[in-house]
Amino acid sequence: MPGDCCHQSDDRPDPQRGDYRRLLWIALAINCIMFAVEVLSGVRGGSVSLLADSLDFLGDAANYGISLVVLSSSIGARARASRVKAASMLAFGVWVFGLASWHLVTGRVPSVPTMGIVGTVALLANGLVAGLLFRYRAGDSNMRSVWLCTRNDVLGNVAVLLAALGVFGTGSAWPDLAVAAIMSTLAITSAANILRQSGSELRDHAKRYENS
Repeated sequence: MPGDCCHQSDDRPDPQRGDYRRLLWIALAINCIMFAVEVLSGVRGGSVSLLADSLDFLGDAANYGISLVVLSSSIGARARASRVKAASMLAFGVWVFGLASWHLVTGRVPSVPTMGIVGTVALLANGLVAGLLFRYRAGDSNMRSVWLCTRNDVLGNVAVLLAALGVFGTGSAWPDLAVAAIMSTLAITSAANILRQSGSELRDHAKRYENS
């Protein structure tokens, strides 16, 4: 259907091109570095949204790595890899809900300066990756899963900064917990999107194989 976010046209970018592979390596390196920065900062600053974002960086690093492995594989192999990545996004969303519930019980107020500084650095890093991968956002389910993970990161970073402002203004952990819940919901809905598209690709691939 025209305008469908999952629509694939015949002139979409070729995922086997060398420039896309180089971009994935850059994205992988950035995500590994930012995972280390955010997980340390999230633990020290007591921020659930930063911890959620750190795990997202780790998941994205794994996603980029998987994409590099299957880049030259068949559409069926890429679709199966995207389903693995979707499962990791789903697990991320469930984990964040559990972590937010725990912090709700303990009532720890996160560090606003830590959230603000680290959130800004993370936003710049993910903004760079999103800009690099933007033209590959409408490819097959594997390429789309890479783009959705990157887009979710940018939105998550903006949300962390808004949470920092909320914690500063209210003096409570509620804004941090609310943002963590939103980030987990975004991960779950994106995972469902990828699972639907990859499932369709696998069915089409199986039909072509049977007819060949």
